[in-house]
Amino acid sequence: MQISQRPLRLISRASAIFALATAAALSLQAQSGGGAGSKGVSTSFAQPVFSSASPIAASDAPDAIGYSSSAGAAETESAVSYMSSSLAASPNPNPGPQPPPRRYGRRPVYADSHHNADGSNKYTFFGGGGFTNPTGGTHNYLATGYDLQVGGGRNFNKKVALLAQFDYNHFGIQTNTLNSLLGIYSNLCGNDCTGTAISQIGGTNHIWSFTLDPMYTYLDGDKFGGYVIGGVGFYHKVTDFTTPATGEYCDIYYGCIEYEANETIDSYVSNAAGVNGGLGFTYKASRFSDLKFYAEARYVYTANSPRPYYDGSTGTNPSANPNYFDVFPQNSAKTTYIPIIFGVRF
Repeated sequence: MQISQRPLRLISRASAIFALATAAALSLQAQSGGGAGSKGVSTSFAQPVFSSASPIAASDAPDAIGYSSSAGAAETESAVSYMSSSLAASPNPNPGPQPPPRRYGRRPVYADSHHNADGSNKYTFFGGGGFTNPTGGTHNYLATGYDLQVGGGRNFNKKVALLAQFDYNHFGIQTNTLNSLLGIYSNLCGNDCTGTAISQIGGTNHIWSFTLDPMYTYLDGDKFGGYVIGGVGFYHKVTDFTTPATGEYCDIYYGCIEYEANETIDSYVSNAAGVNGGLGFTYKASRFSDLKFYAEARYVYTANSPRPYYDGSTGTNPSANPNYFDVFPQNSAKTTYIPIIFGVRF
């Protein structure tokens, strides 16, 4: 007669359930006894495993614990405190290779081709315009005009820069100067200059220059800044005198038409070295922007070489140049003026 296997399976499952329940009850009793401070209940601790790279060595553990299988609450608290302080000192027991920490001072250190070590741009560019006022003896024959300015250069840091600059200064001619020259040109030219007798005369003067200008920034705030600037360079001075003339334009479809335009009757050129110096102020709309608005004023002096007056009869004619003629020696006189510029710098 074959014995049924079902009762055996039921007994086996019941035994397993009983064993699990007993283990759980003993575990709860051990935890409750440790929390109450009882020393008679055994609490099992797994032996910690220490690797060669671990900051906590077995020999460093407190002698009172000895990693016994029956430690009380006091020993448990001592062990937990010791291991917590050790891990706090070295939170990563197995550190891998890491790059060295980057050191910073008061400002970040830059290491690229467009910035200096203090964070300033290595290169700067600017452009602007404004008006120019002649000063001293120059104001006797030139009138206030306008100025255009462009340039760029190298910033060595936030304070010091060296700029290359181009300026174009345009002036008018004083009315009393033109009136004094009208009679001279009328007598000299007659009808030869324009085909008709000269009845009125006009004129303009301009100075363009290339300069090299060191700049020092003494104030560099989040929004406002200030700097001093000066330099030396080459100055090219030109004066043209004109008179109204009638021209004619012919077209194969519409025939010929007449028009009036100014015709240059005399021109003077003078080249010289010069110096400049002045102050400027900047404003940034945002502290994070590289764009600055600037306003500056400089005093300019050009060391032109004076030439003598000669109109063909009055004055001195240099023997080296028999065709010498100069009724406007002011163009070769030393020149002073103050340009005031408003622009942007980036």
